[in-house]
Amino acid sequence: MDFVRTANDDISSDCHHLLWNYKHNLTMDERFEVAAAEVCKTALRELKECHNHERGKGYIISCLVDNRVNISDYECHQFITRMASIIFSDYRLICGFVDNCKADINRLRCGRISNDPKVVHSQGEVVACLEHALTDQEEHRDGEQLQDVCRKAILRVAELSSDDFHLDRHLYFACRDDRERFCEKVTAGDGRVYKCLFNHKFEDDMSEKCKNVLTIRQKLIAQDYKTSYLLAKACRLDLKYNHCTAEVVPHLREVRLSHLLICLENAMHNGKSISSDCQGEMLDFRHILMEDYSLSPEIVLNCHSEISSMCFGLNKKGRTLHCLMRVERGEGGKGNLGNECRRALLTLVQEADLGSDYRVDRALNEACESVIQTACHGIRSGDPMVLSCLMEHLYTDHMVDECEHALLELQYFISRDWKLDPMLYKRCNGDANRLCHSQMMNESTPGAIISCLYRHAYRTEAQGSRLSRNCKHEVWRILHQRALDMRLNPELQEQCLKDLGKWCSDKPEFGTELECLQEHMDELWDPCKQLVSNFTMLEGQDIEIEVLLMRACDAVVQTYCHDVSDTQSGTGELMQCLIKNKHQHEMNEKCAVGVMHFQLIQMKDFRFSFKFKTACKEDVLKLCPNIRKKADVVICLSTMVRNDTLQEVKEPRVSLKCQRQLRVDELEMTEDIRFDPDLLSYCDADVRRFCKDVSFGGAQVLECLKEKKKSLSLKCHEKIFRREEIEMADPEMDFNLIRVCKQMIKRFCATSDTKSLMQCLKQNKNSEMMDPKCKQMITKRQITQYSDYRLNPALKRACRADIPKFCKSLLDHEKNDHELEGKVISCLKMKYGKQRLSSECEDQMGIAIKDAAIDYRLDPQLQQFCSKEILHLCQEEAAAQEQTGQVEECLKMNLPKITSKDCKTEVINILRESKADVFVDPVLHTACALDLKHYCAGIPPGEGRQMSCLLDLLEDKTVRLQPPCKNMLTERKEMWEYAYKVCSVPHPPCLY
Repeated sequence: MDFVRTANDDISSDCHHLLWNYKHNLTMDERFEVAAAEVCKTALRELKECHNHERGKGYIISCLVDNRVNISDYECHQFITRMASIIFSDYRLICGFVDNCKADINRLRCGRISNDPKVVHSQGEVVACLEHALTDQEEHRDGEQLQDVCRKAILRVAELSSDDFHLDRHLYFACRDDRERFCEKVTAGDGRVYKCLFNHKFEDDMSEKCKNVLTIRQKLIAQDYKTSYLLAKACRLDLKYNHCTAEVVPHLREVRLSHLLICLENAMHNGKSISSDCQGEMLDFRHILMEDYSLSPEIVLNCHSEISSMCFGLNKKGRTLHCLMRVERGEGGKGNLGNECRRALLTLVQEADLGSDYRVDRALNEACESVIQTACHGIRSGDPMVLSCLMEHLYTDHMVDECEHALLELQYFISRDWKLDPMLYKRCNGDANRLCHSQMMNESTPGAIISCLYRHAYRTEAQGSRLSRNCKHEVWRILHQRALDMRLNPELQEQCLKDLGKWCSDKPEFGTELECLQEHMDELWDPCKQLVSNFTMLEGQDIEIEVLLMRACDAVVQTYCHDVSDTQSGTGELMQCLIKNKHQHEMNEKCAVGVMHFQLIQMKDFRFSFKFKTACKEDVLKLCPNIRKKADVVICLSTMVRNDTLQEVKEPRVSLKCQRQLRVDELEMTEDIRFDPDLLSYCDADVRRFCKDVSFGGAQVLECLKEKKKSLSLKCHEKIFRREEIEMADPEMDFNLIRVCKQMIKRFCATSDTKSLMQCLKQNKNSEMMDPKCKQMITKRQITQYSDYRLNPALKRACRADIPKFCKSLLDHEKNDHELEGKVISCLKMKYGKQRLSSECEDQMGIAIKDAAIDYRLDPQLQQFCSKEILHLCQEEAAAQEQTGQVEECLKMNLPKITSKDCKTEVINILRESKADVFVDPVLHTACALDLKHYCAGIPPGEGRQMSCLLDLLEDKTVRLQPPCKNMLTERKEMWEYAYKVCSVPHPPCLY
């Protein structure tokens, strides 16, 4: 017998017959039963089922072998061990085995039942044949099944042979050489050799025959954990205390490995203590399940077609399972798994409890080894936080492609069952029971519980039930990590599958699916739209959910927003800070694009802007019901604020906290025409036509449209005019003006009211300290102001009574939303200096005339009627970089050469205006400044009084005027005389 155990089975046939007769006689000989009764007296008293067996049938010895694990007496245990090695060498010697399996042996042709003692004993081949049939029937359940009594007998034989691999004769002979190669120093007994061989199953040097037999053994363990001696021994008490045994669960015929693992894993997740030996054995078998998919009959049965077509030949080290995960996740365009296969795969992931220890997944462990060593080296090996660490380094320089793929494949399934994340389950189980009762009752819906926890994660005290602090931290972690890939949000993926295919099939970049859905928010299917809206609202409250964006914006956050990031997480302040600082030099393109995307998405629904929603929700519901688009809500509320201010109401309709936030959002919206969907819809064709190469940021498209205003379509022109009207009334809304003149505003207008910024900048326009770019921008805005009195708030306010009085007929014939091209201002100029305008209007008109005298571009009527003359007569003056009145002076000097009636009229009117007040003729005023101060200081300006003073001085021979003043006055006198002559002829071209 010892020779057969350790050497080749090459003993003679006669010896085989003799050996078999000897073994058979041993089991049947009453003397051995008598010996057993003597040596195992105590055990037989305790084991009633053995004591009552009939003598001389061999049953007593077999019964003691069956129960040897429960025998504590040393001498008895040794005796039974020796007898077991004899009995297990031939299935016919195993108590009751032939009776229970005779029919199945014959049906399956596993051997011929014979009472002839001369037939060579089987050496376990018959048992191996039945074991193979048993595992096959688990994987192909449509065939003929083994009898239940035989199935139990097979599993019982496997259980009895589980401590010593010598007792499994088929496995012993198949793996003798492999045992010597891999487990030479491992002593037999207590299942140690089995464990060693299992650990080396996928080694290249492992023989195929041994590998196949080991797989059969592992499949038997999967059916009944007791067929693993080490597992049954290590977990015996834990199974009992946690009610995981067949005795506790009556409907179980035997405890499957999967039931044991899930039952004990749930106990651990719920805080129960499991012995370290049991945990170690569980870890080994979780590893085995993930390493070889064929050990899971549900996978073999339900995923056969998927494995054959998409994952064939990958049955080493868990690669087949990861291939199935990859197919289900939808990578590579291979399509998804069938429902049954998907459920089987998720069940296996649950059994293996992959979230608790990444090492269980050999494919992941090998793929991510380098990343773990570099990025997660500070975390204890096997700690659940290793997976969390890997997720935090997804799409970073630390990550490698193989690890990324394996990690996302696993996380896809972990995200479908919240219990698979042990830290989340441990800290949120109580919260889930308290807040998500309906979802707990229907855990079959993937992601239902985590979605419920999401909804409670950012609630305030006023909003009701909130998560505990520890649970909120875990939900925050999960939310941030899973935002990296939309497929890790099962509810979102399921409801948005069609929309993803319809709108986002051309978006290959990672992390772009949600952005794509947000961009097509209005076109989404309602259930998808609701989920995307909910997630976008969470982003509005805590933009740190967008991990990739936060990585891109790290430099800006660290420089300008670190205090907000550290102390005001979940308040919407961080995004507000990024928006405020997105034009800083630390801002890179990725960060700027991400911030801009979020701003654009906010425009679709005011609730997406957390700070705006928090400040203005009640105002919106009361004052602007049924309006969702943020731009429309802002217009609705700002119009009320403006009207209340103009009417000086005592109790404004819009709350003060909403007014403050409204101002912030109004200013943000000025940066990009896309923030005003209504304006963009009217001007979309014009943008494509005139500004197609202009970037949207920095209000550049809006500036382009302003410059092309005369060429715009009617509706777009009207909208741009209205936009300019708002900006002129409130210069802080003029993004480009504020951006270009930011430093000059700090220098010259720090104490000015925001509504007076333009007025302040104009007053300091010619200062030596004025920035040239700001000066140029001020001039551009002045040109706009003088194109229509409605774009000049100060003039409009000062002349509000004069305009309808003197220019009513003009207004009656003009369109409301088009520039009047300076016609109203020209109309008021005609009354200037004739004591007909109100004093406030007279003052404003004096400023307008003076400004236009310095820069001809501020007089739209002059530009319109004298464009040819300026081009031919004053080209050099018009091209000057600095306008100081030289163009108007040129036109005056060339008045006799001007042939156009309209242009001549304009120039003559300019001369008339300057005669009325020297102040509006800056060239003359500068030349005569000293003389005015010396001789005319006591004469008030206006109504031509100071000009009359200068003319009288010119005629007075006793007075010596400054040469520049004398020369300029002489020229002006000649011009006036010429103009008078022109206006004296019939049908004069003037109203002089």
